[in-house]
Amino acid sequence: MDMTIFDFLMGNMDRHHYETFEKFGNNTFIIHLDNGRGFGKYSHDELSILVPLNQCCRIRKSTYLRLQLLAKEEYKLSQLMEESLLEDKIAPILYQLHLEAMDRRLRIVLKAIRDCIEKGSYNKVVENDFASPRSTVTTER
Repeated sequence: MDMTIFDFLMGNMDRHHYETFEKFGNNTFIIHLDNGRGFGKYSHDELSILVPLNQCCRIRKSTYLRLQLLAKEEYKLSQLMEESLLEDKIAPILYQLHLEAMDRRLRIVLKAIRDCIEKGSYNKVVENDFASPRSTVTTER
């Protein structure tokens, strides 16, 4: 779900490919390389990107808490993004309208999660990833 939400926040409408490191077997992670369509149309929110979230109604607690934090005025997503991009050699990277679109889309994501919780329950929607033990990787020589 994290990638779905990430794509929606930046308006990336063509997520269709990912890579993994096969060297690690099942102890791997997905690498998403193609964000080329991100930040295209600031005035259009492609709701179809959120279909996985709306259908599965599952999200990690750590993600949900972070999204809630980024919706607060003192940690506003657009302001944090703007600050982080200020030092870039080719600044400004994003126009103000793109930054504002991220805040608007964040509100849409949070509403989708609230709708899921209303249909089910908090515990069925929000996966407590803080409580589950972290998988450990052992290396043999």
